[in-house]
Parts: sequence; C-alpha cells; structure tokens
Amino acid sequence: MNLPRPLISAPALRELLSSGQPVVLLDCGFDLTDASAGERAHAAGHLPGALYAHLDRDLSGDKSAGPAQGGRHPLPTREALAATVGRWGIRPGVPVVAYDAQGGPYAARAWWLLRWLGHAEVAVLDGGPAAWQAAGGSLTDAPSQAQAQPPYPASAQPALPTIDAPTLLRGLGQVRLFDARAAERFRGEVEPLDAKAGHIPGARNRFFKDNLGADGRFKPAEVLRAEWQALLGGAATQQVVQQCGSGVTACHNLLALAHAGLGDATLYPGSWSEWSADAARPVATGS
Repeated sequence: MNLPRPLISAPALRELLSSGQPVVLLDCGFDLTDASAGERAHAAGHLPGALYAHLDRDLSGDKSAGPAQGGRHPLPTREALAATVGRWGIRPGVPVVAYDAQGGPYAARAWWLLRWLGHAEVAVLDGGPAAWQAAGGSLTDAPSQAQAQPPYPASAQPALPTIDAPTLLRGLGQVRLFDARAAERFRGEVEPLDAKAGHIPGARNRFFKDNLGADGRFKPAEVLRAEWQALLGGAATQQVVQQCGSGVTACHNLLALAHAGLGDATLYPGSWSEWSADAARPVATGS
C-alpha cells in the first residue's frame, strides 16, 4: 500500500506493516528539560522494530558554537543527516513513519528534516504510541536493529525553504511570522530555556498544541484549514515563516499546514534561541 502523508493513522500503519514491504519506524520522543528521558522511554517500550532518533544527536547539528550560531537545535549539515539516515536503513522509496509521545513535535522535526533532505516518503503517526495501542498495537522493550545503508543520496538542493536571522531581520513587517511556543513564553512572562524573554517583533502566536484535538491527534484537515486561513489573512503559505524556541515545535505548525492542504511554509531554524542571543536584535513582549 502507498504511505498516507503527511499523517498516518494507527490502523493504516498496522496495515502497512502487515504488507511485508520495508518500513522504517523512528521513535523521536524527547524532553527538552531531560535529554535522556526519551531514550529511557524508548528502552522501556516502543513500537516493534522502531529505532530511536535522538533530537540532540540525530536531528540537530553541531552545538559547540552556542545558540548564537543556529540556535539550541541547529540544523545538521545535509552530509551528516544523509549519513544518519543511511545508518537507519532509509533509502529512496522506503516509507518512514516517525512518532513521539509528546503530541508530535519531535516526530514533525524528523518529518521535516527527511523532506528537506529530499526523502518524500515520510509520515507522522497521528496520536503516537497511545493511538497505536488504542488500535490494538503492542509495545516492546526488545532492541531494534537497523539494516544500515550507505549515506542517503540527498537532493542537489534543500527540498524545503529556510530563512536565516539577517534575512528575517531585513524582512520584518513583510512576512507573516508565527511562533509555536506556549503563550506565556511568547508574551515574555517566563523563559525557561533561552537568553531573554519575549518574541520576534511582528510574530503572531500559534501554540503548536492548538493543532491537536482533545484526543491528542491532529484536528481534521478541514478544521485546520479554516483555522490557518483565518490566521494567514489571505497571505500565501509561501509568504509565511514558522519559528519557535529552537526550530523544533515550529515543524509541528509546518506539518499542520501540510495536513490542511496549504502547502509548505518557510522554517526559521535558529528561532528564538538564536534571535535572542544577539542583543542587537529587536525584542517584543506582550501579546
């Protein structure tokens, strides 16, 4: 069967896995305040065959320069990501399904990175492991072994758009900018992770969890389409920039736009962690 995209339901994933075709499962669970929590949770129980994708080691690049250079979770180089993806056994045409137990932001990061590299056959498990178990699937603590491949043959150019801080600074007021952080962080009332509190001037707040229903799954495509069209105010998705604290939960908003059939917006990978590390850049507070 063909891979449903960008989201796959748990029943559809069970059908895909039973078809016998190769599928790579990535458990992307993570906790920003405890970098080993996701790995511990994976060891305790994961979808059968799932590999663990660590946000810091696998889904981010070199952090040695600090947040001023790319934020807390800078993008990996395409060469490094291609090597990681190959070690996971991913090759062109192989379906990949990413999931997490945190509502999808870390799985969305993997989804975005794979597409950025040029691998289109990737989806996020809607509802994560809770939906999997509700559909009759089981979890296991058995270690998973990747069928390693050579580095993935990345597309010649990144397949998805990004923007850097200098370009965004020049374009403030000309782009639709959305911040996926919680409202209290956006307003500058608290800042548990970054150099200072506040947000990029002109940004609007769209907390990533607002893309989800009460059941922890993404809202229906038509509901998200109506919500996002109201936020966009007639702007084309191609004029939209998504950001957050470090370029991770912004991918959840990018996934929501894709699920809604509104296409691909631009990611600011460095996001607030990079922006706020430079005292010369403007900062706004409040709503």
